[in-house]
Amino acid sequence: METQESVIREKFHSIYSEVFEEELIDEIMKVSYFDKIKNGNLLIDIGDDMFYIPLLIEGVVKIIRQDKYGEEIVLYFLEPGESCAISFANCINKRKSIFKGIIEKDIEAVFLPVESIDDWLVKFKSWRHFIIDSYHFRLLEMVESIDSLAFLKMSERVLKNLTDKVKINNSIDLDITHQDIANDLNTSRVVITRILKQLHDEEKIYSTRNKIRVLKQFK
Repeated sequence: METQESVIREKFHSIYSEVFEEELIDEIMKVSYFDKIKNGNLLIDIGDDMFYIPLLIEGVVKIIRQDKYGEEIVLYFLEPGESCAISFANCINKRKSIFKGIIEKDIEAVFLPVESIDDWLVKFKSWRHFIIDSYHFRLLEMVESIDSLAFLKMSERVLKNLTDKVKINNSIDLDITHQDIANDLNTSRVVITRILKQLHDEEKIYSTRNKIRVLKQFK
């Protein structure tokens, strides 16, 4: 019978074996801990000390930035095989978290102690590449978010938000409220309701109470 440790290693290996060499995976398994966290829970909040970095095996985490007035906007989503570049920067510089992470879809992850991060940068080429790639992809996603704010109409931003969730959930049928979308896009529920009706009338979505079917995705 497989032990829990071997099951976790097998799951981790299935996602990260093409990213990390076996020696690094061995070290990750030695120093990390495994956890499951349900949808809707807070993974980390703004101002929290960062003692561990998650490497996702399953699920999705929504990364949110908040201004000094408490207004929030979604920066990007973390999926299996990924971690958060902002987390690495905060840990290396021993700073508190500057973002909020909320579980968008139940996660399974291994959590790495921050004291291991610096050593691995020197010791493992694959870890250095992973960190650099994480910065690169997160930067591209944040540029895309800025472009959306600057250049897209609100109806296009809504459809893009729904398209992103379709990709995350691998389904065109979404269980989502108008308020959820409003929170993601830092606008009001009334505005979202009006735009969803417009998209419904244009046959780009089919909207019912707390459910949306995305018929035409944003390109």
